[in-house]
Amino acid sequence: MRIGILTGGGDVPGLNPCIKAVVERVIDDGHEVVGLRRGWSALLSIDPSDPASVEANTVTLNRSIVRTIDRSGGTVLHTSRTNPSKVKGSEVPEFLTGQAEGEDPHDFTGHVLKVLEHLQLDALIPIGGDDTLSYGLRMHDEGVPVVAIPKTMDNDVHGTDYCIGFSTAVTRSVQFIHQLRTSTGSHERIAVVELFGRYSGETSLIAAYLAGADRAVISEIPCNAGRLAELLMADRAANPSNYAVVTVSEGATIEGGEMHLRGEADAYGHRKLGGIGQQLAEQLKGLTGVGMVEQTLGYLMRSGAPDSLDLMVATNYAVMAADLATQGASGRMVALRSGAYTDVPISVTRQGVKRVDVDALYDAKHYRPKVRQVVGKPMFLY
Repeated sequence: MRIGILTGGGDVPGLNPCIKAVVERVIDDGHEVVGLRRGWSALLSIDPSDPASVEANTVTLNRSIVRTIDRSGGTVLHTSRTNPSKVKGSEVPEFLTGQAEGEDPHDFTGHVLKVLEHLQLDALIPIGGDDTLSYGLRMHDEGVPVVAIPKTMDNDVHGTDYCIGFSTAVTRSVQFIHQLRTSTGSHERIAVVELFGRYSGETSLIAAYLAGADRAVISEIPCNAGRLAELLMADRAANPSNYAVVTVSEGATIEGGEMHLRGEADAYGHRKLGGIGQQLAEQLKGLTGVGMVEQTLGYLMRSGAPDSLDLMVATNYAVMAADLATQGASGRMVALRSGAYTDVPISVTRQGVKRVDVDALYDAKHYRPKVRQVVGKPMFLY
């Protein structure tokens, strides 16, 4: 068999170990692995009549190539947010412009299927979040054997309790929150820490929970700045070092306001988020008169090598996916459910994005984690 593997969407620690483990397992079973560069963009950009385009967008993966990649973060295959079923006119490859009829966006799935046939790929293993896997589901619907691996630092893919990248993102966040305490305490200020998280407040909630932050603002519940200011001033007064800390999801909103969006929407309909931390810090300073330490962690959360949990899950997901693919399975996604490794229909991704269980895990009146029940909850409390 020839099995294609790709990484799409945002990078996270754990992708390279996952790629390596897939390659080693598949090769051990006597099959081949073809790496597709830049996610789904590879299958859009390949011109079957042009060997140079094939070479530029694919790489045959072997033990020598992947030998050391598990020691670093990111993805050696690179990544993109390309969706071949929704391509803007400005992003259509030159050799396909004659097929770009009508208005944007253009669906080049037919071309992708021809490329898969040209590459003689017997199965695909896409590694990604909801967006990347949604096109994996499209491939499955088109009859392509697909075994998906869930990856996102937001941990918001339906059907699994865990996605590659989440543990490292939370670990980084907790470390940086603790490090910020020294400056915040020295100046007797309030620290406002903005975290990646888009439409799910899980990273803000869990990071605040584990780091012992005073308050957490999440995407699911609009924040009343006046109320939050009162709570943080009480937290500051109760702290012998006279400071307080609040985490904020990048997709959070202030009551009466909207999410901070900028730039054009990508192929999956998403615009960039960010800026709520600065806005909230400015309002809190105006309401309290206290100085702020406003910090956006951003890409620091998803950079660098994976922690041991992401190494473990990435490797095991890879072994499972490789076995399923070589056994002829299709339309499956590897997963962790109730603490056990399993696989589920890839169609679960149609359920949209998971959100925080506010009733069970969050005190919306006081803007802080409040875990009412641990028994029976997944390890990461989703």
